[in-house]
Order: sequence, then structure tokens, then C-alpha cells
Amino acid sequence: MTQLVDTPPASQLPLVGTVTVNDIFASLRAGIYDFRRAPQFGLFFSAVYVLIGFAMVMLGAGHVSWVLATSLGFPLAAPFAAVGLYEVSRRLENGQPLAWSEVLGVVWQERTRQIPWMGAIIVIYFLFWTFLAHMLFALTMGLSVVRNISSSYEMFFTSTGLTMIAVELAVGAVLAFLLFAMTVVSLPLLLEKEVDFVSAMLLSIKVVASNLAVMLIWAAIIAVLSLIALAPAFLGLMVVLPVLGHATWHLYRRALYDPV
Repeated sequence: MTQLVDTPPASQLPLVGTVTVNDIFASLRAGIYDFRRAPQFGLFFSAVYVLIGFAMVMLGAGHVSWVLATSLGFPLAAPFAAVGLYEVSRRLENGQPLAWSEVLGVVWQERTRQIPWMGAIIVIYFLFWTFLAHMLFALTMGLSVVRNISSSYEMFFTSTGLTMIAVELAVGAVLAFLLFAMTVVSLPLLLEKEVDFVSAMLLSIKVVASNLAVMLIWAAIIAVLSLIALAPAFLGLMVVLPVLGHATWHLYRRALYDPV
């Protein structure tokens, strides 16, 4: 006997709208408002990022395998944590109740949809960047005298070391922005609609390309706020990440609209 499973029909792709700087700051204000209305959810989901950060620091000293394991676990868990924040904002937007069982239930259901594929793409992207970073280090520092960089930072202040740092930062910034372009609206889109992850990523890239200057500002805001939040032993992420997660949902609402 064949068991029939009801599959939701595919959603029509939304249209790309115009995003302004005012939309960015309006989304940030809305993100702060959502976090203040439901701080328990924001703190819970942001704890995923903070705990993985602590794990990488505690296990990282002299244990490359542990660093790799925690680093690979991060891009797998991060999309699900982000989906939790989007779901909270979606429920607040629609006036739906915020019950732990329902919010976590939505996050759990995502394991059978498209979010795991996004996590896999991020893992592959991370592995590629790790390989590229090591290759750039070898190309720029390969002819230098070998030193223990964990105990001596003098090599980084040489002309070769400064060149290596500049190249790593430039390449890393380009790759980070490309990942940002692929995920900035694709993750909330996958939560709300029945869309395949490839179409969602392509649409996200189209949003960034159509609003390049504004999206560069949004990416810079995310980078600066995240960097500042890392300073006090990752604890700043407990507030910054939920606000940015909620704000991303509201920016997604402003960047895409359904055709009439």
C-alpha cells in the first residue's frame, strides 16, 4: 500500500522592492521592540551562538580537531536559531500567542523543509573559506622564517605579515558579503513560504543587487554591532543577535512583497 503525504503547494515567489536607509533604521527599531516584548525567546536563541563561542575558546587551545568540530556545528545550528527569532517576530506581527511549545515546534518542523539545506551550504562555504585562508597564509608567509604564531606576534608586524593580513581581510570581506547576500532574506523567506532553497538564495542575491548601497550599509551595521558585542566575553551577543534577528525579519518584509 502507498501512503499519501500531503505536501503544501509551492508558493509564488515574491517581488523585489526598493529598500531605503530609513527602512534599515525602522527595522532596527522594530527589532528592539520585538526583543523587549519577548526577551526570553531572544535570550534563549542567542545563547546558542554564545555557548558555541565559549566552546570554541575553551576547546580551541591546542586542539584543532575540537575547533573544527565546534566550527562546523555552528553553521548547522545557527540557521535554526535564526528561524526561532523570525518566528517570534512573525507571531508578534500577526498577533499570535507566544508559546514555547509552538515556537520550538516550528523550529523543529524546519528540519524536514529547506533550512537544513541552507545549513549545508553554509558549512560548505565555511570549509571553502578555511581552505582559502590557509592557502593565502601559505602563499604570503611561506617563504618567511617559521615561528610559533601562538606565542609570538612579531611576524604579523613585518611587511609580509601586514600584507597577509590585508589580503585575508579583503578576501574575507568579499566572501562574507557574498554569504550575506545569499542569506539576508532567504532564511525568513524559507520560514514563511514553500520555496526551494536555491530560488530563495537567488532571490536574496537579487534583493542585494537591486539595493546594493543600502544593503552594504546593513551589512556594515551587522558587522560593527557584532564585533562590539564580542568584546565583553561574547555576552554582548545576548542582546545584539536577537535585535538583529528580529530586525532582519522586518527588513525582509520591506524588501519583498507578494504580487497582487
